[in-house]
Amino acid sequence: MNEKKRTIAFIFAIVMILGAIFYFQTLGSDMKKPFSSINIGRTTEGKSGKYPQAKEIVNPSGFINANPFGLRDLIGKKVILVDFWTYSCINCQRTMPYLNAWYEKYGDKGLEIVGIHSPEFEFEKDYDNVVRAVEKFGISYPVVLDNDFSTWRAYGNRYWPRKYLIDIDGYVVYDHIGEGGYEETEEKIQGLLRERTERLGAVSETLGGSVFPPNAPRVDASRIGSPEIYFGSARNAFLGNGTPLPSEQNFVFPEERELNVLYLEGRWKFTPEYAENAGKAKIAFRYDSKDVYFVAEALDPVNIRIFRDGNFVDEIQVSDSSLYILVKGVEYEEHLLEIEVDNAGLRAFTFTFG
Repeated sequence: MNEKKRTIAFIFAIVMILGAIFYFQTLGSDMKKPFSSINIGRTTEGKSGKYPQAKEIVNPSGFINANPFGLRDLIGKKVILVDFWTYSCINCQRTMPYLNAWYEKYGDKGLEIVGIHSPEFEFEKDYDNVVRAVEKFGISYPVVLDNDFSTWRAYGNRYWPRKYLIDIDGYVVYDHIGEGGYEETEEKIQGLLRERTERLGAVSETLGGSVFPPNAPRVDASRIGSPEIYFGSARNAFLGNGTPLPSEQNFVFPEERELNVLYLEGRWKFTPEYAENAGKAKIAFRYDSKDVYFVAEALDPVNIRIFRDGNFVDEIQVSDSSLYILVKGVEYEEHLLEIEVDNAGLRAFTFTFG
């Protein structure tokens, strides 16, 4: 009987030893995996049916502030904010102070911002132009050139700017179109960073409060009474004294200037993207807003003089392909903008307002 008990005890001990060896081998194999790989899939129930998965960067034309990478390199490690923008867009420019402030505040806490630069105009495809814009706006996060709109199409995007927030599991859990929504977006960032901390077992940090960049423009979009005005023949819907055909034509100002109607004087040539003057020329536009912006370029510098309601405002030189500030107003109200162009070669793309 004692012999039988000793045999049973020996077999039980062998089973326990083998079980322990199996357990620690399994644990050891898991410990060799990245921590995020262990957790991903265990706490994502409900996400796959509720949120779309992030799309990868597609056919990039170049990288600024980073070596070539994909979002797959970040998923499981970072919370990602994907920002679609283009550098001559005033709406995009007004969001830059917030993006920069978020990157400074949360960049070392697990947030990565990826700017996807999808160009509206041909000159925005130029790598050096985008580099200058990135430096001008003080952007230190990675920027990816999306010159053929491959990533834009992958996301089904239609707007500048647009922000997508991607959680640690690679799901797009929030997106915001246009300006504004800054406090809401920051609260979402904070929540996703807390989730990341829990998932990775990292040291928890206090995340709270909202950034209010002192250089962020204050704009009341509800009081902007003028639309974006395109000069090029492809999208010129507001020309009041002629037809924007892709050709060179002579224009004469009419006596009356209606609100939100574009008027030209002198000889102008239309291309699909811009109108270019062939000599001394003028532009007139009656707008309802506070600030006026002008997307323009010139192969050789061109001087322009700006008047508001007949009063001289400023003289500026147009050369770089960029957005120029023509008027910084005080109140939202109606004014007549007039521009005198000294010499040939001004390429006018758009008026925008703020």
